[in-house]
Amino acid sequence: MLSHKKSAEVHCDQWVLVAPESVTDLPGKTEVGPVFTRLHNPCTGEAALYLFNTNAQQLFEVKAFHEEYHSWFIGQTVQHDGRLLLVTPMDPLFMVLYYLIKAEKEQGKFQPLDQIVIDPEFPSCSMLLQCAKLGLFLHHVTEEKEIGNKKFYKYSKEKTLKWLNKKVDQTVRALKTNNINVGARVLSAAFIPGDRGSIVKEEDYIRYAYGLIAEYIPKELSEDLAKYLKLPELSAPLPEPPLKKRKSSGGPVEAEEDYTKFNSVDLKTKKMAAPRRQRNKARTH
Repeated sequence: MLSHKKSAEVHCDQWVLVAPESVTDLPGKTEVGPVFTRLHNPCTGEAALYLFNTNAQQLFEVKAFHEEYHSWFIGQTVQHDGRLLLVTPMDPLFMVLYYLIKAEKEQGKFQPLDQIVIDPEFPSCSMLLQCAKLGLFLHHVTEEKEIGNKKFYKYSKEKTLKWLNKKVDQTVRALKTNNINVGARVLSAAFIPGDRGSIVKEEDYIRYAYGLIAEYIPKELSEDLAKYLKLPELSAPLPEPPLKKRKSSGGPVEAEEDYTKFNSVDLKTKKMAAPRRQRNKARTH
């Protein structure tokens, strides 16, 4: 749980966050600790909140689960913002892909990566280049040239679709391994793991996996991926994935609030009383 108080009377600048230990695992000597920052959402292009761990070695997305009329008890205070922020690892290649596609449309030529991943509106995007092993996976989505020990990159739609196809296949295997029911007729409001009320086809798994991957790529590319996967047109829209459609939003945190204020907080040593959840009949401020 991250907390930042301006005074004893001010309790609004607090949020409850669940994150892997790797986010706050600070080595003895470090130049940069965990950092909240605003970046383009690779699907919508809108500003959203992300988190880099120590020295920007790994990227995390931040999502908020929110139900009405909930608050947190934090120590001796009540935090009326009852959202729960969840931090999960994210493949930085999806973020870099956004800039590769943009550069292809604007310049259409080979360029150094640091000239592709550049954005005056979101200068922190350069931190993506520090993510561990990013350079090892760029060949999945780019054509590469090396001139004078310097590498140049250009977006490759063909290689990207092959890479995304592998991502879909990996997701399908994970869905099957974890016994996730993805049938079209499953009730999205209440998911029952053991329910086998409908016959699940391979297409259902592929379409479900495709929907998850599509949340991390631009719409135009997601349409190309659907054609690449040869997914047939739906006669009627499927319900939202049962694990996602709940009262809670589960969406990315839009960069409307200044969570970056927590960048000055020592996340490793900050100690707070465990928060408790309260459900109210009505919210008051």
